[in-house]
Amino acid sequence: MNILDTIVAQKKKEVAERKQQVPVAELEKGRFFANETLSLKSFLLNPARTGIIAEFKRKSPSKGIINDRVTVEEVTQAYAQHGASGISVLTDQEFFGGSLDDLLAATINEVPLLRKDFMIDEYQLVEAKAYGAEVILLIAACLTPAEVKTMAGVARGLGLEVLLEIHNEEELGHICDAVDLVGVNNRNLKTFTVSIDTSLALINKIPKEKPAVAESGISDVDTIVTLRQAGFTGFLIGENFMKQASPSIAFADFVNQLKAG
Repeated sequence: MNILDTIVAQKKKEVAERKQQVPVAELEKGRFFANETLSLKSFLLNPARTGIIAEFKRKSPSKGIINDRVTVEEVTQAYAQHGASGISVLTDQEFFGGSLDDLLAATINEVPLLRKDFMIDEYQLVEAKAYGAEVILLIAACLTPAEVKTMAGVARGLGLEVLLEIHNEEELGHICDAVDLVGVNNRNLKTFTVSIDTSLALINKIPKEKPAVAESGISDVDTIVTLRQAGFTGFLIGENFMKQASPSIAFADFVNQLKAG
């Protein structure tokens, strides 16, 4: 069983437990549940912003602890202040050291908030809305095309935007009308090897009306320039900032370099 299979198996157990602990009716009473949501698609298409979806994550299965010394509030406020088009927060506890409380802590920013997790059940979509997310991630490698269509439809019904993550040409078949954005993860979730060639090979096969987001393997401004010229609108970056002693300063410096270029 590869790491993705292991994560999904664990996620199914977690979701079953959480359903018992907090019913949907209770989640629907949350203070964010009735709120209007910001549009990541609009923020990405705004030329005054960077196009960067900046991520907060403490650890990963491939790298172990990345940064467990900084707070969500401190880092995400810097992301928002310096022009992030979106903020991604890892909410998986077991493998990434995150939580729904991290998502809640990031709601202090007026920037679209992405719940980054392994979404395998509609219950998680309700959770995402209740804890302040405005966008959810669906990973094609974890879901069938029919499941993506159903989950994306439910998310849209809740007022959430949908970022569909693909890794190869076969997963292009998961794209459907209810998906707002298509992300190409340059990290192979089964082997953890990273190459932006994955993004460059798929960009022309993604429907033009769905803004494309390159994910993983972006560590310098030149890579963003290359990806933007190829047709990408968004760039999800996490490890590059989080591995620094001060992700806030690292992000500000990166944006300054991007503007200078």
